[in-house]
Amino acid sequence: MNMYAIEGQTTSSGTYNVDNYGAKGDGQSDDSQAIMRAWNAACGSAGSPTLVISSKKYLVGPLQFEGPCSNTGVFTVRVDGAILASTNLSLYRGDEWIFFSHINNLKLTGSGTFDGQGEAAWPLDQCPFSSQCKVLPVSLKFAYLNNTEVEGITSLNPKFFHIALLNNNNFKVHNIKATAPKDSPNTDGIHLEGCTGVKILDSSFATGDDCVSVGQGNTDVYISNINCGPGHGISVGSLGRYAYEKDVNGLVVTGCNLTNTLNGVRIKSWQASPVTISARNITFDHIIVENVANPIIIDQKYCPFKTSCDDSEPSRVKLSDITFSNIMGTSTSPVAVNLQCSAGFPCEGIKLQNINITYIGDEGATTSACAHVNPSYSGLLVPVPCVIKS
Repeated sequence: MNMYAIEGQTTSSGTYNVDNYGAKGDGQSDDSQAIMRAWNAACGSAGSPTLVISSKKYLVGPLQFEGPCSNTGVFTVRVDGAILASTNLSLYRGDEWIFFSHINNLKLTGSGTFDGQGEAAWPLDQCPFSSQCKVLPVSLKFAYLNNTEVEGITSLNPKFFHIALLNNNNFKVHNIKATAPKDSPNTDGIHLEGCTGVKILDSSFATGDDCVSVGQGNTDVYISNINCGPGHGISVGSLGRYAYEKDVNGLVVTGCNLTNTLNGVRIKSWQASPVTISARNITFDHIIVENVANPIIIDQKYCPFKTSCDDSEPSRVKLSDITFSNIMGTSTSPVAVNLQCSAGFPCEGIKLQNINITYIGDEGATTSACAHVNPSYSGLLVPVPCVIKS
């Protein structure tokens, strides 16, 4: 239960400008409490309230925008200015900076920027080195929401992920930008888990990790017209690391452009999985790759750490009914198609249709490689189909 909804005065629909609740917007004063007072009033309002963050600079620490709220219509949060995250890590008790949860019909909109000011925190991120690392704050986390729209905003230099979606139903993201340096650690554009009915459309990601990563437990996800690069591509996973994980079922990635990325379209799972799950009914279609190191890749021996991972048994993530079609462009590595499936749970129903990817280096011809998979092929195929290893 949200204490702000209980304590806030219930009014009819209206506009709640944070400046009217004491926010200074000078980029130096801490405006956290003023913004929460405005949220208090808006969340307690019936109808279709609008919370407004004006065209100024607002410095804030962690903000918890929790429901349930009293709105019966759309609850709009309009951000036109810049929200700056405090660089004082001791303020962050959780793993997020701005957290929206347990709200119906939320719309986050505007031309504003969420600046995570992550530059000072990135050297402290030990997650590329150790599984026992302390996770830095995600810039924007959305959890347990129904019927949500996020559009127009920009996320800049998060300390960890730009955006995390957890256990949401009917969530649409469109026309957003996420930007961070290509060497910024773990700055995924959007990471989602446990969601149903997600659309990510018409957006641009230039960051240091996956542009979009579709994690465990997602159903009915549609990703279209994404510009990705730099970054690590568009990924399913990583999967199979934790015992609580659930299946992934139903993903379409279409009409996307990936430029100067480490990977193109990728599925990744851990070895020695503590649980058996599946990822199925997945389509990657009409994808352009330019100067991409691994344009098409299934990696079921995924290990991101610079130390070793547990490889005592094969991955227990079953991949099936996966199509790669109409994928064109250039690769910076000779192996443009690399399908490395699990020895314990071989891939099934893998299709490659109309693939035309050319290696642009000087280490020989464009090639493909496979293990524990017997793909089907149709249409134009460059590189030539791989030799099967069982």
